[in-house]
Amino acid sequence: MSVTAVRFRELLGFEDRGVTLVSRQVEPMGDYVIEHLRLRIGDEEVRGILTRPAEAEGPLPAILYGHSHGGGYAIGARELLDGREYLVGPLGPVFARAGYVTFCIDMPVFGERATVTESFAAKALLWHGKSLFGQMLCDHAAALTYLCGREDVDASRVGAFGLSMGCVLSYWLAALDKRISAVAHLCCFADFRTMIALGAHDGHGIYLTVPGLLKEADGGSIAALIAPRPQLICVGEADHLSPPEAVDRAMEELRPAYAGAPGMLEYVSEPGVGHQETPSMRAAVFAFFRRHLG
Repeated sequence: MSVTAVRFRELLGFEDRGVTLVSRQVEPMGDYVIEHLRLRIGDEEVRGILTRPAEAEGPLPAILYGHSHGGGYAIGARELLDGREYLVGPLGPVFARAGYVTFCIDMPVFGERATVTESFAAKALLWHGKSLFGQMLCDHAAALTYLCGREDVDASRVGAFGLSMGCVLSYWLAALDKRISAVAHLCCFADFRTMIALGAHDGHGIYLTVPGLLKEADGGSIAALIAPRPQLICVGEADHLSPPEAVDRAMEELRPAYAGAPGMLEYVSEPGVGHQETPSMRAAVFAFFRRHLG
């Protein structure tokens, strides 16, 4: 199974949205800085949180951070600063101290945008032949546009990162948008057809349901659109949300795309680990971005 980036955009109902900065509040934190931003994306005002080094000569490499789901609808972009129970710790300050500008926005129905339920938003969109995840990707791409346009960011060195829902946001957007130079994603890479056969798909929210997608694309073929750009995949072998059989099938479909790009596809699979980041995964992520973004 293979799909083109153009066709993938069509299946998602993807559209480019304008983005403008509405307000910016700077919060010094010693060796790093937090920026509390408000962006106008399309016709909606969206909260964004950005971390950056306090003192560094730019332009700097940057990370577009996709926050996770985990039922934490009130959290959204705050995950960058506060972390989650399945993360080793908050990543915003750590990325900043490593020399990266890192940016995250509230996805629809999360954070300050949690004004309706996931079910309410997804069902309305599905009736119109669209998907909530397609809308999330449109907003994530607008956040990327803002990030690439900052004077302190080197637009040729922008990576994407996320875990769980953020994993899929990161690698699906990288498949659509070549402005992402390297992508690292954790704990949600799998073949959805296999997941359905195993019954594992029902552990994921309705946000991820894209009508008709599996007739033309799946996890492996979508990730293959990223090649030959660098890609790091980290999974836990005891993760019931991404069972090993589904991960293996996706990897089988993905690996041929990197046959002509040795060393550009990296894979970390940890026995006995569930749906969570581990210290070794975090070390692999930072080593990966250091190699490919500097």
